[in-house]
Amino acid sequence: MGEHADKLNAIAEEARGALAEKFAAREQGLRLSRSAIQFSATSIRATHRGEFAEAQKLVDSARQEVHQAQQHLAAHPDIYYAGFLEDAEKEYAEAHITLALVSGRMLRGPKQLGVGYAPYLNGLGEAVGELRRYVLDALRSGDTSRCEALLEIMDEVYTILVTMDFPDALTRGLRRTTDMVRGVLERTRGDLTVALQQQRLEERLKVFGMKDEARGKKASRRNGT
Repeated sequence: MGEHADKLNAIAEEARGALAEKFAAREQGLRLSRSAIQFSATSIRATHRGEFAEAQKLVDSARQEVHQAQQHLAAHPDIYYAGFLEDAEKEYAEAHITLALVSGRMLRGPKQLGVGYAPYLNGLGEAVGELRRYVLDALRSGDTSRCEALLEIMDEVYTILVTMDFPDALTRGLRRTTDMVRGVLERTRGDLTVALQQQRLEERLKVFGMKDEARGKKASRRNGT
């Protein structure tokens, strides 16, 4: 009996040490993942303000946090794929993609960013929502110069995502993200169409007004007034 007790105590100590190590890795991974998400969100806000250099610094900070979390959790795949690290990877990918598409910087793929394919594709879908926000802000300011180009990118993203016909267990809910992208794309296309039609109408009215003014001045000169 004493031999069994010693063996059980040894097993307990081994289990306690392994779980303590796993718990420490989990806590560190959670902290780094939360930090990466915060950096990513702040980067997106900087992108919308046109502060691209600051946005890039924040993306780089998010990258460091994500990669550190990956290193801490590499020996614990059950925690690595628990969800919170992939959420951080998705947010980091979204921040990078949003900055790249809005600023015209180089767009990097999942391997270059060091994230999984599923988080990257979901981040790509989420970035479409940020492009809609950018387009709406541009429309409100009267600047439609890049809106059609961004709409084409949004359409291309949807075309890509809709072809990823795999189980949600592999894509981490990409089908739901794709449905969201379709709705965002349709609403943005409608908003942009109305805005461009209004802009063209205003331009025609302005031309007609200038012609009327010119005719009025010509008539005044003929009448000597």
